[in-house]
Amino acid sequence: MTAVLEPAAPVRASTSMWRTRADAWSVIADASKRLAAPATPADQHPVLRVELDAALDVLDVLERFWARPGTRGVARVREWCQDEDYAAVLPVAQAAVRPDPGDRPAFQVLVVDDSADALALEDGLIRARRPEDRYVYQVVAVPSFEDALLAVLLNADIQACVIRPGFTLGSPQPSALLGHYQLAPDPELTRRPADEVAVALGRRIAELRPELDLFVMAQGAIETTAARLGRHFRRIFDAADTLELHLSILRGVAARHGTPFFTALRDYSRQPTGVFHALPISRGHSVTESPWISQVTDFYGLNIFLAETSATSGGLDSLLEPAGTMKQAQELAARAFGAQRTYFVTNGTSTANKIVSQSLVAPGDVVLVDRNCHKSHHYALMLAGARVAYLESYALDEYSMYGAVPTATIVDTLREYERAGRLDEVRMLSLTNCTFDGIVYDVERVMAECLAIKPDLVFLWDEAWFAFARFHPIYRQRTAMAAAARLARRFADDPRVRIRVYATQSTHKTLTSLRQGSMIHVHDQDFHESREAFLAAYMTHTSTSPNYQILASLDAGRAQAELEGFKLVERQAELAMELLDATQSHPLISKYFRVLTTPDMIPPEFRTSGITAPSLAGWSEMDRAWREDEFVRDPSRLTLFIGLTGVDGDTFKHDYLMARHGIQVNKTSRNSVLFMTNIGTTRSAVAHLIEVLASLAEEFDEERSRMGELERTVCREDVARLTRTPPPLPNFSAFAERYRPDPGSADGDVRAAFYDSYRRGACTYAVDAQIRRRLAAGDEVVSANFVTPYPPGFPVLVPGQVITLDILDYLAALDTKEIHGFDGRFGFRIFTDG
Repeated sequence: MTAVLEPAAPVRASTSMWRTRADAWSVIADASKRLAAPATPADQHPVLRVELDAALDVLDVLERFWARPGTRGVARVREWCQDEDYAAVLPVAQAAVRPDPGDRPAFQVLVVDDSADALALEDGLIRARRPEDRYVYQVVAVPSFEDALLAVLLNADIQACVIRPGFTLGSPQPSALLGHYQLAPDPELTRRPADEVAVALGRRIAELRPELDLFVMAQGAIETTAARLGRHFRRIFDAADTLELHLSILRGVAARHGTPFFTALRDYSRQPTGVFHALPISRGHSVTESPWISQVTDFYGLNIFLAETSATSGGLDSLLEPAGTMKQAQELAARAFGAQRTYFVTNGTSTANKIVSQSLVAPGDVVLVDRNCHKSHHYALMLAGARVAYLESYALDEYSMYGAVPTATIVDTLREYERAGRLDEVRMLSLTNCTFDGIVYDVERVMAECLAIKPDLVFLWDEAWFAFARFHPIYRQRTAMAAAARLARRFADDPRVRIRVYATQSTHKTLTSLRQGSMIHVHDQDFHESREAFLAAYMTHTSTSPNYQILASLDAGRAQAELEGFKLVERQAELAMELLDATQSHPLISKYFRVLTTPDMIPPEFRTSGITAPSLAGWSEMDRAWREDEFVRDPSRLTLFIGLTGVDGDTFKHDYLMARHGIQVNKTSRNSVLFMTNIGTTRSAVAHLIEVLASLAEEFDEERSRMGELERTVCREDVARLTRTPPPLPNFSAFAERYRPDPGSADGDVRAAFYDSYRRGACTYAVDAQIRRRLAAGDEVVSANFVTPYPPGFPVLVPGQVITLDILDYLAALDTKEIHGFDGRFGFRIFTDG
């Protein structure tokens, strides 16, 4: 029976194994350096050896999935340690922690082969290298199906995989440390031919990391194997053809690394140009030759001005009529994000939402939309003339925030339209995935249940905060494009069902892009019918002078996401987990601060997996929840409950975090602050935040120890105000009857109400007390404005909506100083005729 390898030191499974590996090599580097130093006291040597040996035990399990130092390197280090040659250990450990980047990008290639030929293949690929190669790579070989899946999950530096049929299924070195990944192959494969098993492995790898290039190297009748490969494999090679394999590996990486529009813009900036059109700032002449604003060049540098142009020739391209490098860049983005088509947007997802809504919705169409969505959706549907039916999310009254719309609510609403004989009027469902606070839908389930009722329903998923999700296997399964592809396969034989899915993403919010860089991703089986409408809407809302710097950054950001997105996304989630651990385990921090976990933000009826909060199971728990639960929480978003400090969220954000410690956050509620890790977050930044929270907790403790009785009373009242539940978050009341098609209808014409307010004498202002008196007298009071408090940032009132006491009570209890659509002097803008 094969022994199960166990590390001598415990390792948290919620930390990725590549981080565990890096930390182990760091321990070895530190311990060997101190053991080699003559000044280190002899009595410390045993302790350092225990640390070193424990780290080596971890690497015995993990290093087989990396090319260098690899298992042979670990064996050499053990021998040097036994000989007490710690000076020899140190450079190996340091190189593993911080590899020399060299002068060319480097990556690793996985070879799956359990025969002696694996070494011969590695030698052949090494001999095929040439000085002029654009990239360098190392080879890591594994002998089994299971090890191959582990390798692509653990080693983010792998960019290509070569499969040689004939490998084993189970790992010859199983480990409890890796068991939580649950990658056991289907036992049925033991009865399948070797080439079918190779194809099955390729499909599994493509599910986990679709960006990787897959190759097969076989012997014998490779033509027969080639016929079975399918779309996941780039090419099949004869066993002797290592040079072509080498060139294909480099070409595959180059295809992802290519940035057609960014490269064209960079090349344009380097060529001499005479400018006889708009943009005085182009080429920088209006700045560099000015004695008054030359500091602009000092600040930005010259390249940004050299690349500033409105030209569409000279290697550049038109965003509105792409035919060259822009077209190529958008096609590469579609491939990267799993879409049929992708369109770049230079003025944010607010505009992307308007483009999609205008292209799909005609005046009078009914649209079901989460009322707690970004204001751009409300304005988009108003402009389109849609009849809007607002859906209610479940409320988290204690924290003054909403969750998401239950699937049952959506289904019930569609059934109501079906019973009323109006289902044909329903055109689109629009939801936010994931929400600002990190609540993520089971996208496939929502769409499948809706399509069972209305097979031609169109879906718009606002994924403004979820662009990164495509590049991690756990996150990816809940993205709109991945779900659309699965549904297309599921309903391939049902001609009634049409998969029509759109996703808008703020690339700049979660991936590398300049501000306002966004994308629209399309998976629409009937796009040929709406293409002209889409292009017209795109023309309507897109500037004829788009910012080329934003477009170029979208192109470059896509390349980065394909090449290292997996590693970066995993890191951002893990850093958030570490922040969660620190706040929970620190006795003083936890006295005043608490991170809201899954049970706080998702009611139990939506968590069939039974998952409670992150634990040592880490990624495996997350994977199970993301496969089973109706709603899940993005672990990279941490809502910090601060009610026990007695300081409201807005004050805490501005006066404590930003002004005193330079920490930026986006969102607050009356008693919480939202922290988000992203692909740019560093361990140092997380450590700084933990340090700041500890310092603030100590400060609050000291302040309270010095308080007199009167101050203590005031403090208790502040805490009580922030910790007791305020008036419930108000549901959408109703549209005034004149804006509904019939008295029993839930939908209303926002556009009619919006433009009715333009009529002279149609509106007036009324303060809270005046409206309460009118409501008490039985009058109907109708809002003429969108009224949106920040935070939480969703419209509490929309044009044409009836004002209720619940809404007034909620607004009166808010601590926020910023309410859009409300005038602090005059009150609410309402219609004069009801």
